[in-house]
Amino acid sequence: MAAQKRTLEDSTSTLKAKKPRTEIDKGKGKIRTSTTGQASHALPTEEVDFPRGGGTSFTPLEVKAIRAEAVKEANAELFKEDISKKSKTKKKKNVDAVASSSTNATEGKDRIRIEHLNYKRVNIGMKIFGQIVHILPLALVVSLPNQLYGHVPITNISSQFTDLLERMDAQDLPSEAEEEEEEDTEDTKMRSAVPELSDIFHVGQYVRAVVSAVHLPGTTDVSGVGKARDEVSRASRRVELALLPDRVNSGVQKSDLKAGFTLTGAIKSREDHGYIMDFGIQEVSGFLSFKDASRGGAVDGTRLYTSSILDVIITKVSANGRTCAVSTDPSSFTSSHLSEISSVTSVLPGTLVQGLITNVHNTGLNLQVLGFFDGTIDQFHLDKAGSSYKVGKKVKARVLYDHSSSPPKFALSLADHIIKLGSRLKKIGNGQLVSLGEAFPIGTILEAAKVLRVESERGLIAEIEPGVEGFVHISHTSDDHVPSLSSIGSWKPGSLHPARITGYFAFDGLLQLSMKPSIIQQKYLQVTDVAVGEIIKGTIKKLTDNCLIVSLSGGVDGIVWPNHYADIMLKHPAKRFKEGASIKCKVLGVDAERKRIVLSAKKTLLDSTLPILSTPEDVKQGIVTHAVVFRTHEKHLMVEFFNNMKAIVPAKEIGELPKSRLYEAFPVGKVVKIRIISAEDGRITASIKQAAPSFDIITDISSIEIGNSVEGKIAELHKDNVLITLEPTKIRALLSLKNLANHRSQTVAQLKAGLQVGESLDELVVVSRNPEKSLVLVANKPKAKPTLAKGSNITLESVTIGLLVGGRVTRLTRSGALVKITSQIGGILHFTDIADDFDAGGSQLPGVDSIIRAVVVGIDKDKRQLTLSTRRSRMKPDEKQAVVDREIKSLGDLEVGQTVRGFVKNIIDHGLFVTIGRDIDARVQIRELFDEFVKEWQGRFQEHQVVKGRILSVNLETKKVEMSFRSKDLAQKQSSTITINDLREGRKVDGLVKRVEDYGLFIQIVGSKLSGLCHKSQLSDNTEADVSIALKGFREGDTVKAMVLGVENKRIALSLKPSHFNEEDFADEEDESITRNEEQEEDDIQGGDDGDVLSNGPQDIEMPLDAEDESEEEMEIDVDGIQLEYQPQAAALKKASSTQGPTLAGIGGFQWPSNPIEEVDQGVDSSSDEEENDKPLKKRRKRKEIEQDLTADMHTKTPESNADFERLLLGSPNSSYLWIQYMSFQLPLSEVDKAREIAHRAIKTINFREEQERMNVWIALLNLENVYGTDETLDSVFKEAARANDSKTIHLRLATIFEQSEKQEKAEEQYKRTSKKFGQSSKVWTLFGQFLLKRGDVEEARKLLPRSLQSLEKRKHLKTICQFAQLEYKHGDPERGKTLFEGIVDSHPKRWDMWSIYMDMETTQRNVQGLRNLFDRVFTLKMTSHKAKAFFKKWLELEKRLGDEEGTENVKNKAIEWTQRAASNES
Repeated sequence: MAAQKRTLEDSTSTLKAKKPRTEIDKGKGKIRTSTTGQASHALPTEEVDFPRGGGTSFTPLEVKAIRAEAVKEANAELFKEDISKKSKTKKKKNVDAVASSSTNATEGKDRIRIEHLNYKRVNIGMKIFGQIVHILPLALVVSLPNQLYGHVPITNISSQFTDLLERMDAQDLPSEAEEEEEEDTEDTKMRSAVPELSDIFHVGQYVRAVVSAVHLPGTTDVSGVGKARDEVSRASRRVELALLPDRVNSGVQKSDLKAGFTLTGAIKSREDHGYIMDFGIQEVSGFLSFKDASRGGAVDGTRLYTSSILDVIITKVSANGRTCAVSTDPSSFTSSHLSEISSVTSVLPGTLVQGLITNVHNTGLNLQVLGFFDGTIDQFHLDKAGSSYKVGKKVKARVLYDHSSSPPKFALSLADHIIKLGSRLKKIGNGQLVSLGEAFPIGTILEAAKVLRVESERGLIAEIEPGVEGFVHISHTSDDHVPSLSSIGSWKPGSLHPARITGYFAFDGLLQLSMKPSIIQQKYLQVTDVAVGEIIKGTIKKLTDNCLIVSLSGGVDGIVWPNHYADIMLKHPAKRFKEGASIKCKVLGVDAERKRIVLSAKKTLLDSTLPILSTPEDVKQGIVTHAVVFRTHEKHLMVEFFNNMKAIVPAKEIGELPKSRLYEAFPVGKVVKIRIISAEDGRITASIKQAAPSFDIITDISSIEIGNSVEGKIAELHKDNVLITLEPTKIRALLSLKNLANHRSQTVAQLKAGLQVGESLDELVVVSRNPEKSLVLVANKPKAKPTLAKGSNITLESVTIGLLVGGRVTRLTRSGALVKITSQIGGILHFTDIADDFDAGGSQLPGVDSIIRAVVVGIDKDKRQLTLSTRRSRMKPDEKQAVVDREIKSLGDLEVGQTVRGFVKNIIDHGLFVTIGRDIDARVQIRELFDEFVKEWQGRFQEHQVVKGRILSVNLETKKVEMSFRSKDLAQKQSSTITINDLREGRKVDGLVKRVEDYGLFIQIVGSKLSGLCHKSQLSDNTEADVSIALKGFREGDTVKAMVLGVENKRIALSLKPSHFNEEDFADEEDESITRNEEQEEDDIQGGDDGDVLSNGPQDIEMPLDAEDESEEEMEIDVDGIQLEYQPQAAALKKASSTQGPTLAGIGGFQWPSNPIEEVDQGVDSSSDEEENDKPLKKRRKRKEIEQDLTADMHTKTPESNADFERLLLGSPNSSYLWIQYMSFQLPLSEVDKAREIAHRAIKTINFREEQERMNVWIALLNLENVYGTDETLDSVFKEAARANDSKTIHLRLATIFEQSEKQEKAEEQYKRTSKKFGQSSKVWTLFGQFLLKRGDVEEARKLLPRSLQSLEKRKHLKTICQFAQLEYKHGDPERGKTLFEGIVDSHPKRWDMWSIYMDMETTQRNVQGLRNLFDRVFTLKMTSHKAKAFFKKWLELEKRLGDEEGTENVKNKAIEWTQRAASNES
């Protein structure tokens, strides 16, 4: 039964009525294509007014004729032609003519216009076919027809994929392992995780998409693409696509789903035998079996990701039409073509359809698709020349996109690679087929590209070689603007032009060309064209705060980080780098993925000729190259090579440099020369020390075998071992210092003192080899341990002076070696009794366990101890021996001026103690150590070092000896008189201020009668400083240090500028002044109870002996009872500490951390101390003050004026202490504005790295504004301080300032503001609660706790509750605090720290019984014995302090019970 013709009244009939089985279902105009040689179209038996799908009852030729007639009628109407009478007749004639003849089918007016797709013609909802060319982390870049690009955001893949992303974001992704317990862990992990886009797509894959958005040119806010650095990604921003099956398959009718139909689907879920597919079609789902899935190219069909997009072909449809069996077989999908449809909306992009050529034109073909719809094919998508196609020929083409839906018109392609759904391939020299983009890489320059076609508005199509074409956009034909192209000009077909490949349009199979001379000559076309390590010249494009951008060529830019601006860190890079200036750089790295080139402008790297390490393959052991320090740690350096390759340099491979100075010696950005010493598992270890020119490494150690006897010379001394160069192989070896010390019977300290670089070592044996580090480990050959001869019958009564005895060394002390002679008798061998010549081994005590023979020189029967000597003059008194260092037995052997040698016994802050005799030590003060000033003098001495000096004084009563290392004629040199002829330009002299004038100072040179003038311009290095104020700070009689500028006509010009002097120029006077004070106060120090500390009397040596036990451990000789430490500084500091420095008066609420040392320095010369001292002391102080240099050490004098402060600040501009004192100095004078000005000066002056110093000044300024300013000024300063410092700290400090100044309301308001801004800080809430509790607002304070828990992270909850509980104990209700602690220990019973705090809080309440209950509860919990011991100890102390004896015994009993119970549980 045929469908009835609908009238207008029937248009409102429901669409859900059941379709009658007719050839035309409900007006759809369903057309079936004949397969038996009949006509390619069939008309319906009855006409329908408005067929669905855009159908018509006219033939295509009739439609064309009607359209042509309509155009003529419109033209006639526009030009007011009088053809109204002829129109109807002409229309009938034309219709009849078209029906009877088709000879004019190829006339130009009858053809369908062939249009190219451009961004203006792309509209939302258009379905289009494309090919993936790039896979980004958050998007796909798709190549579209006619040289267009689009992108697919990650959220437009499929609804299932979007759900996975949302669940991952919510951390609610379910594990499929729970649903499918039988699957292995690897599969479950793979399916449960959100796959990467590269896991479900591949480059070159064809996709069907729908245009979801079209952006304007220059749009940057595009999801997924981000800041694209290449032309393809930038071009893809404009068109946004979607692969969602419900949008791609929209319009596909259920009735069209038959075997052979191709469509796009998403994997919805995984079942036992396959996957459920989602097509986006209501009431229809698909099933893909594992077997069919494996045909799609997947290694294993069971390993497809849920939410993956697949192109499938229907193989079978169920009887009810709701389930379709599909396959991913590529061959079936590619060859399947559509033969019939029920609606034009069922034609999807990418579908292979059959068409009939209806028109052939030089711009392409017109087709009749499926025997009914119009289609066009442009020249880019023809498989061969247009002349090869004839009208009436049937072809199979693939749908690219739909031009319009009314009337339906499709763009199709006959290109072979699109028909086969592959890539455009080309055979290269070795016969291998590669893609066209790989065969012609970007940047290739073509000498002659032949113009094939000219499209005046679009560009040129050029032939590169037969079968390979390229497209030149009109904007790339010339460097000049070309509005349109002409076929008769210089671009005529057949002309040859040079060109350069700039890209590849994968979908069209075309190369992207440019004929611009600037592009052809451009050195770098893309980032990958730049080679790492290459030296290039560029132009400075822009200088920002974070980097320098350099333009290399065209659109290729490089970046220079601040630490690579120069070999040193530039403070003002803007002065060096100007926009537009040329710059020479070296390529550090090329990141192709991020399209980034990193450059360096360091001259050392530019001039370096060493190898460049840019890949792991370049790294070879032993290679020497340059690297840049990028991070400094305490124990190692991190250096960087090229291409972001990094290496570690251990501290031991840096060189002889203290670890504390690594940050100074190797700042970030420093270029160093290194040598690769190992490269294992991607970890590169390098050495700076071994890169030195003098360091030569032998890498081949095959000539050395384990067990070989070797010898060598010491190359380096380290903390625990020595580096030896073996002879004659020059191979490096390591020898442990402990091993060498044991071999030589010495201590490690003694061994270090005697070892020297270059010393030869023999009797070594190889114990290990490390070929990777080219190193061997050696050790000394072991020797038998000596034993003491048995049968000795020496007794203390039989021992006499001069007796030769033998014994074994058991221990080495600071005073000498302890020797075991018999089980009952011991001895001591002092340093001065070892040898007659201290240089001939006298500084080396015999090693432990060594057997020695010595002469008895002293007997102490009370301590059963002998004093021994191994001097040759003592051992063999009959022989004549040359005694270099004579034996000093008592103080009577010493004379003033005598030269003696001894051993350094102790190194203290103010000098040395030297052992010159058995029981005699001499003191050497700092001033007596060197003739010249030496700042770091302690490093020049070490214990047991042999030294030589001159006796200055011997006090027999106090048994004190003073000694000097200085030359005898030094005093004579110092007393020489200075003449005018001795004064040379640059000489530094001491002087006294003789007179102060407005234009300068007259200074008398000490040690002469000469005077000179220091002009006021020579007082300070700061040209902007007010020197007139500083000039007023000088007084007559002040001691100064000056430098001679010149002598002219007996007039001496002097300068006091600090830049002329260093610390060493003032150190001698300073040291002498301090030493004189020490001498003056020495008698007071030594006259006290500690006077015996410096006693040189006999040492208290005790040796408890046991006749039956010969154990060495039981023989002890107390030689350390005497502590020879002379420290007069302690008394001086004690006295100085009583002098208070200037206070920060006038700044309310400000708390400055006290520094007693600084206060001592500031107040050492206070007048109150001088008044308290007697007259002689006053004279000495006066002499000391004259000798001090006030220009260098102003900190020894309390500032009394603005000039004093200005002079102090010239030397210490970063001291917040001085600045705040300066501010305080202004306030009693009512100079508030001056104090503010000083504060702002301080903030600008103090170095930005001194953050704490700057913050101190800001807080002082806040205090000042709080007391003397207004609310507006305080708020302004507060905002500036919060921006310049840590905002939270400033907020809390302001609240504290308000609280201390009793501005309670402002303090509360500030705390509220702070808690709102920094709600994530537990400290803020705690301080706020403390403030409220102190003020008595208990309820408000308690409301803060639940509020804080809502804002804080969960990990901070316990800490905050504990702090609030402590606040309740201290300022609120202890019972409430107890309740809070009970909640804590109940929920966290194993938090022992919380139990301990709880007990401490209960202790403050002196609740003994409550504490006992707490301890009983704690011990019911399981804990370690260590923790139990701590709690029992705490309980016992509390019982002793708060409880009674019964409680103490109870604790002890419980401890015993707990221990027994724990032991039984373990057993």
